[in-house]
Amino acid sequence: MTAITTTSTEILDQVPIGKLRLNGQPKDKVAKAQDDEHDSGHSTEDDDEVVVVDPYNYVGETFGSGPGENYPFAEFLPHNPDRTESDPPLPHFDIQDRGLKAHPNAARLRAFVEARGGKVRDQLVAVGTVIEGDIKLEELGEEEKDDLALLVAQRGVVFFRNQHSLTIEAQRDLGKHFGPLHKHATYATPKRGDLDDVVVVYADHNSRPDLYAFSRAELFHSDVTYEVQPPGTTILRLLTTPEVGNDTLWSSGYTVYSSLSKPMQKYLESLSAIHSGYDQAASRTGITKIPRRQPIETIHPVVRVHPVTGIKSVFVNPGFVTRLVGVPKAESDMILNFLKDQFAQQTDATVRWSWKSGDVAIWDNRIVNHSATFDAYPSLRHGLRVTPHAETPISVEEYESTTGRKAKDWLEERHRSLGIKPLARDDGKTKKRAFRD
Repeated sequence: MTAITTTSTEILDQVPIGKLRLNGQPKDKVAKAQDDEHDSGHSTEDDDEVVVVDPYNYVGETFGSGPGENYPFAEFLPHNPDRTESDPPLPHFDIQDRGLKAHPNAARLRAFVEARGGKVRDQLVAVGTVIEGDIKLEELGEEEKDDLALLVAQRGVVFFRNQHSLTIEAQRDLGKHFGPLHKHATYATPKRGDLDDVVVVYADHNSRPDLYAFSRAELFHSDVTYEVQPPGTTILRLLTTPEVGNDTLWSSGYTVYSSLSKPMQKYLESLSAIHSGYDQAASRTGITKIPRRQPIETIHPVVRVHPVTGIKSVFVNPGFVTRLVGVPKAESDMILNFLKDQFAQQTDATVRWSWKSGDVAIWDNRIVNHSATFDAYPSLRHGLRVTPHAETPISVEEYESTTGRKAKDWLEERHRSLGIKPLARDDGKTKKRAFRD
C-alpha cells in the first residue's frame, strides 16, 4: 500500500477545527471519549474538538474521528488495549551487536547499493548518511544488514527514501536482526492488535501541540533510556506526512564529547545519571490507567562507549535524565542544562531530515539525540517505529578494562584519518589581548 502525503489545506477542507481545550483540562474527558468510542465502535460527538498536547510527552493518540473512514492505514492507528494488570519487568537480553560482524567500511552494503545504481552519501561531516537510489530495505541480506549496523554506528542516522513496499512485518524482521524488539511501557500500539513491539507515531487535526509547554532544546532525547538495556537502533517509517514541516533533527553525542575540554571530559566520564520513566508514565494516566509495565528508574554512565566503534559519546537527555548521582543539585542542574544546550546548539553536527511518505530513518540511540519539529498542525503525520534493545550502557572505565582497548575521541580519530595535528591547548598566552585585559 502506497504511503501518502497530506497538506494543511487538505485537512482544513476536510475537518472543521473546533473549540480548543485548555492544556491540562481534557484528561478525564479524553479518557471518557475514548472509552465511548471503544464501546460503540465509532467516533464521539466531540470529534471536532481539539486536544492540546505537550510534545514533551506525546507520541500519538486519536482524539475523535481520526483521519476518516477511507484512510488506507487504519489498521495502524494508535490503540490502547484494556489491561487488568501490568506485565512483569523486562528480562535481561544477551546481545552481541551485529555491527561487530560487519565488513570494514560497510563494504558489502556499499557494493549492494552501487550494484543497483545507488550511492551512499554523507550529509554532514559528523552525522547523517542517505542511501540514494532504488534500494529496498527488505532485499538486504544478513551481511548487508550487519554492514548497515556498522554504518549507523559510525554515522548516527541513515536515511532511505521511497520504502513504500516495506511491510510492517519486514520492518520488524529488520529490527529483530539487530536485537530483541522493545515493547514500550506506556505508548499506544497499532489497532491491528498483533504488534505489541511497534510504537505508533501519530498527530492530526485533533492533537494540537502546546507551543508554550516546552523549550525546543528540551525536546532532544534518546528513546526510552530509562530501560536497563536501552535501544540501539530505531527504525522509523513514515506512512503519511505533511507536505511541509514536522522535520526531525539528530544531534551527535560523539561530537558533544569531542567539543569539551579534557578536564570536562574526564569529569563527565566519572559521573552517572538517573534515567526515569515516571514522568512519561504519569503523562499517560489520562489515556490508560494500567500501563503495560510499571515505570522504573535506572542509573547509566554519563559517557558511554559504543561497542562497535569504540568511540565515546555523551549519553544524557532532558527527556528522561532527572539528575546526576552523587552531585549537589545546583551542580547537577548546571551540568545537565549545559549538555542539553550542547546537543541543541551544535549546528555543525545536527542533521535535519524533511520527510516524504515512505521514508525510513534508522538511527543509533546510543550516540545521537533527536527531536521532531511541531510546526505542521493540523496536518496528519503517521508513522511506525520499531526499536531493538542493545547492551547495557558501557562506561569508559568498563570498556577499557574489559576489552583492553582505549576508548576513542571522535575528533581525534578524524584528525588522525586526515593526517592533521590537533590544535595546541590554550595556555592563556597565545591569544590576542581582549578588551578586558
